[in-house]
Amino acid sequence: MRGWWREIAGLVLPVACGGCGSPRTPLCAPCARMLHGEPARRVRPSPEPPGLPAVHAAAPYEGAVRAVLLAHKERGALGLAGPLGTALAGAVRAAAEPCAAAGARPLLLVPVPSSRRAVRARGHDPTRRIALAAAALLRRSGRPARVLPVLRQCREVADQSGLGARARSANLRGALEVVPGGERLLGQGPVVLVDDLMTTGASLTEAARALSAVHGPFTEGFTRPAAAVVASVPRSFEINRNSGGTRNVAGGERGKAPLRR
Repeated sequence: MRGWWREIAGLVLPVACGGCGSPRTPLCAPCARMLHGEPARRVRPSPEPPGLPAVHAAAPYEGAVRAVLLAHKERGALGLAGPLGTALAGAVRAAAEPCAAAGARPLLLVPVPSSRRAVRARGHDPTRRIALAAAALLRRSGRPARVLPVLRQCREVADQSGLGARARSANLRGALEVVPGGERLLGQGPVVLVDDLMTTGASLTEAARALSAVHGPFTEGFTRPAAAVVASVPRSFEINRNSGGTRNVAGGERGKAPLRR
C-alpha cells in the first residue's frame, strides 16, 4: 500500500530532481549524464574479498548519483527507477559481454535480496524494482533478459552501516540461499548478479557463493555469474585507474549511505 501511495503521489505532487533538487523534473539532464552518461567500468573494492565475481558499475557513488540512489531507496522516489534501470542496464551489458555468444539465451538478472524487514520499512524492494526496469530496457534493445529473484536471506543479519569490510563479510557469510526450485532456472542463460550499490563487495560475494552452492543436475549449463551495479564507491574505480579502460575519479570514498539489507 505504501508503494502504491508513493507512485500516485508522484503523479500529482510537485517533483524535484533527485540528484540536485532542480524543480519540475524527477532527474535533470546533467544529473542523468552523471548517472548513465559514460560506459560502465570494471570495479574492484580494496581489499577484494575472495570469491567476488567480476563487477561492472555505471558510476561512482558520490554527488548526484548518491543522492539519486538514496532518494529512490530510502525516500521512495519510485519515478527514479527508470533512470537507475538505464544505468544498471549499461553495467549488465558490460558484465555480460563475455557471454555475447550465448545467442538467444536470456540474461538472467538475479537481484541481491534485501531483508523482509528492510523491504517493509521502505515500502518497496529497490534493487528488484531497478532490475525490472533494466531487464525491460535490455529487451527493448533486442537483448533477451529476465529478472530471476531466486535468492533470499535464510537468517537475520546485522545492519551493515558502520561495519568495515571484514565485519560485513562475517555478517553476511552463509546468510543467503537459493529458494526451493530456483536451482532449476539457473541454467537457462548467463547469470548476472545485480545490486544498486557496491561498497566492500561482501553482498555480491555471498550471493555468488549461494548460487554456486546449488550446482547439481538441475543447474547444467550454469556458469560462474558476473555482477553489475548502478554505483560503486569511488576508490573502487581509482584502484583500477592504470588497468585499462577504467575511470579515474578524484577523491576517496565519500558519505556512505546507511545500508539495510
